[in-house]
Amino acid sequence: MNKLAIYPGTFDPFTNGHLDIVLRSVRLFDRFIIAITTNAKKTPLFSVPERKELIEKSLPAGNNITVESFDGLLVDYAEKKGCIILIRGLRAVSDFEYELQMALLNRRLKPAIETIFKMPSEEYSFLTSSAVKEIAQLGGCVDGLVPPAVKSALIEKFKINQQSILAKI
Repeated sequence: MNKLAIYPGTFDPFTNGHLDIVLRSVRLFDRFIIAITTNAKKTPLFSVPERKELIEKSLPAGNNITVESFDGLLVDYAEKKGCIILIRGLRAVSDFEYELQMALLNRRLKPAIETIFKMPSEEYSFLTSSAVKEIAQLGGCVDGLVPPAVKSALIEKFKINQQSILAKI
């Protein structure tokens, strides 16, 4: 049986916490999809194509991981891909309440699809994409928080933003 898992998220930006979840999960499955979605409640820093490229640059070579994007319901996307396993990361109790609700709703919509919760390694248990963006925007060091490709993209993105702000003054 060809076991496929999907790890969905906005990944804006992709952090070392995300990478940790991927690398510890991928060895359990024959195929693994990192599925980028949009969130109407969030204004992304990076476009979906930029996020896809950054994630691909952050992954080790020669893996069984593909990076895709989707719109609509996650369970519909998973069913279309022939996937019955969703991977979700949990950092703290505050994540659990939201993720449990989503897992139960997904199960209600598509009972055959299961959600597996993975905790990141301890060193990434505090890490959020929002915090990384704020640190980078304020000129802080993101070493160890994001893969090198993402670090470079954050520096470039905020350098451009800072230049455009300065130009308006």
